[in-house]
Amino acid sequence: MENIRLSQSSDHKKWKKWGPYLSERQWGTVREDYSPGGNAWTYINHDLARSYTYRWGEEGIGGFCDSDQVLCLAPVFWNGQDTILKERLFGLTNGEGNHGEDVKELYFHLDSSPTHSYCKYLYKYPQSAFPYMELLQQNRRDRLSPEYELLDTDMFRDNRYFDCYIEYAKADINDILMQVTVHNRGPEAATIHVLPHLWYRNFWKHNTRFSRPEIGSYSDNCLKAVSSRNGSFYLYHQEGEQLFCENETNNQRIFHRPNDAAYVKDGINNYIVNGQDTVNPEKLGTKSAIWLQGTIEPGASKTFRVRLSKGVVADPWTGFDDIVSRRRSETDDFYLKITPKSLSDSQKSLLRSSLSGLLWTKQFYYLDVFKWLFGEPHEKPPVRHFKRNFAWQHLTCRNIISMPDKWEYPWFAAWDLAFHAASFVHVDSHFAKQQVQVVLREYYMHPNGQIPAYEWSFSDVNPPVHAWGVWYVYEADKKKTGVPDWDFLERAFQKLLMNFTWWVNQKDENGTDIFEGGFLGLDNIGVFDRNHMPPGIKKLQQADATSWMAMYAINMLRISLELAQNNKSFEESAAKFFRHFLNIGWAMHHIGKKDISLWDDQDAFYYDAIQFENGTSERLRIRSLVGIIPLLAVEIIPKDMFVKLREFNTRLQVIKLTRPDLTRVISDIEEMNKDGNYLFAIMVGDRLESLLKRLLDEAEFLSDYGIRSLSKYYQENPFVFGYQGHEYRIQYEPGESSSDMFGGNSNWRGPIWFPLNYLIINALRKYHTYYGDGYTYEFPAKSGNKLTLKQIALELTKRLLRIFERNGSGAYEYHAKEHTQWSQAHFAEHHLFYEFFHGDTGQGLGAAHQTGWTALIANLLLEMEEE
Repeated sequence: MENIRLSQSSDHKKWKKWGPYLSERQWGTVREDYSPGGNAWTYINHDLARSYTYRWGEEGIGGFCDSDQVLCLAPVFWNGQDTILKERLFGLTNGEGNHGEDVKELYFHLDSSPTHSYCKYLYKYPQSAFPYMELLQQNRRDRLSPEYELLDTDMFRDNRYFDCYIEYAKADINDILMQVTVHNRGPEAATIHVLPHLWYRNFWKHNTRFSRPEIGSYSDNCLKAVSSRNGSFYLYHQEGEQLFCENETNNQRIFHRPNDAAYVKDGINNYIVNGQDTVNPEKLGTKSAIWLQGTIEPGASKTFRVRLSKGVVADPWTGFDDIVSRRRSETDDFYLKITPKSLSDSQKSLLRSSLSGLLWTKQFYYLDVFKWLFGEPHEKPPVRHFKRNFAWQHLTCRNIISMPDKWEYPWFAAWDLAFHAASFVHVDSHFAKQQVQVVLREYYMHPNGQIPAYEWSFSDVNPPVHAWGVWYVYEADKKKTGVPDWDFLERAFQKLLMNFTWWVNQKDENGTDIFEGGFLGLDNIGVFDRNHMPPGIKKLQQADATSWMAMYAINMLRISLELAQNNKSFEESAAKFFRHFLNIGWAMHHIGKKDISLWDDQDAFYYDAIQFENGTSERLRIRSLVGIIPLLAVEIIPKDMFVKLREFNTRLQVIKLTRPDLTRVISDIEEMNKDGNYLFAIMVGDRLESLLKRLLDEAEFLSDYGIRSLSKYYQENPFVFGYQGHEYRIQYEPGESSSDMFGGNSNWRGPIWFPLNYLIINALRKYHTYYGDGYTYEFPAKSGNKLTLKQIALELTKRLLRIFERNGSGAYEYHAKEHTQWSQAHFAEHHLFYEFFHGDTGQGLGAAHQTGWTALIANLLLEMEEE
């Protein structure tokens, strides 16, 4: 049934119209920053968020909304002890946390079908007053100390908490059932207040085309919401008090000026918590709630139900449980069909959890940069001393987009999206295609061809992995359906061609095929901020930027060859990208008039090279992922691809005759293996041997949990770069960052990151496809144990999977050892998906719900079975 619904829902107008598209944090984002100085974190904080009406979106705990976020539905909780209702997740801003921004709550995206016809979410709510101030004060530590988490407080010591399970099931496209089941895990009876909230995003204040909607009491057990944008909806409930206010800012509290409405956004909060007369007695407004409550005995539970329907439902409760049960069962069937039978039960659970978490991280993302900069036509322009993203006034976003993490990173990130799509394609091919295409559209991509990075700075440069993502999605979809989607591939290729040209024009300053790009999404991996050169340094020639471009070129070549099978005009593109690939490979190994090559013969490794203002050059001899990325520029091309491509073959021969020096740098493109495959790669021969020597050495890159981002050699031997009286240092840091570079909330100086590990594993598989079982290498290095490259890829997969295995105490390996609650009942069974992992212990670090690219664990499970 879920597959049928998917086939009917290629867009977000049918079964995918409603979903978990609410942000988990709207406050503190660039979108909502209307401060003169441009400090997004301090303009609206968590405390003010309950009183401030957002311009660009809404947030909630386990919330649902339609695909235009006109109408929103989410539960709100109160334990009777807190000073505020629990309407939103609490966390620290970038300046408050000792390792950057961090959510300080316990919640889990448990389950979701691809159309969100069934969804399940768990929120763990303490029965005592939530420790807001304790978390804030205790995180004022130095950067060498770990973060202070909710589990470090006393909130869960005696199991005095509620497990709040939020479930959604769709009876029809516009008929949403929500049930909240609250379990008392404590030793005594406790009272819980559950307030299902129904409200409109404030779209009328800034857009005169739309009239103000209204929610009112339809009967004692029903609310009616009416809007010119989506008609009438009815919210049915079985008991409880109906409460109403306006989704309008409490100007009096925030700006110390009169309110525009009598009953403002925080009215329901103030009525329940403070007993104030702040809800509308006429039972009308644009924000509403049903106040439900119950006292629950120890070990018992209570379920609260509401139903939101476009039509009048004569009996909303008959069959309610059956619908929820049916949708849950259909979701079970869906995952059963895509889950390899050979996986263990724990691996099956991990696969489903990772994909469900990925589906929960979808979000309605809305931003019009021109309006954000200059205000609405009928309003006074905002005062902005710092006009962030001024060069992106064309950018108008209004889509459902996969977020890296809906609390910590509630905005799209270009290179993250490519990896998200690679996982989405296994459950929803159409959405995967839409995700890799969305940032290529004319209202996202800059007219000069640059892809927007993320809202803090759309002009920042992310690694150009979009072509890889497009090709992965195309191949996976073709394998699943048996039908090549030429239209998708060609549309994406045309836009990628523009972006590739931007890179060549903007990031290859001297036209030498050696590229720059700045931090390239790897944050603090450099010895200094690569976006800002230290005094005396003219430029930085980046091994990773150049290698990413080699990978980009080989991906574009492969796409061109595929398209040429259907349209011969793409032979010219194939020839173009073949030449680009050769030029980049040649440039990485040859010395120019002013520059030195990126390849170091003595160390047999790739390094960044700096050029000083006096004209001299020097390599930054740091062994990091920067020097591993050349491994990723590899593609296997079967001979069948060339058979009908006469024009491409002619151009190929001309290049080989006129510039044999170019082709010698990469693999021997005339050498076909026994299976009829050609290898196009930069890391071949001695270079591949040398790289594997470092990569698979447990004293350098190889950890028990995957590939580290920086060699462990630098733990005892920090790299120090000094110039003109300044000293810059980089040291192996397997866990949280001690540097505040880029905010310090992530770290590329030692930990394990899934996207790069995944690309390395895929590259090794491709090399094995060409070299076969005859090529073996020691794993680990210096062990004497020789494996094929395919076997090495499998061993790396197993090490990444080890992160998600249980340790001796029964908790998952990625949990902090001092948090013993993770081995207890009701904690141990639920997964989190961290941003990155400790290079020595496998502990999860950074954002705790970054299913985005950590969902690649699902790909590894599926591909492990395939291998």
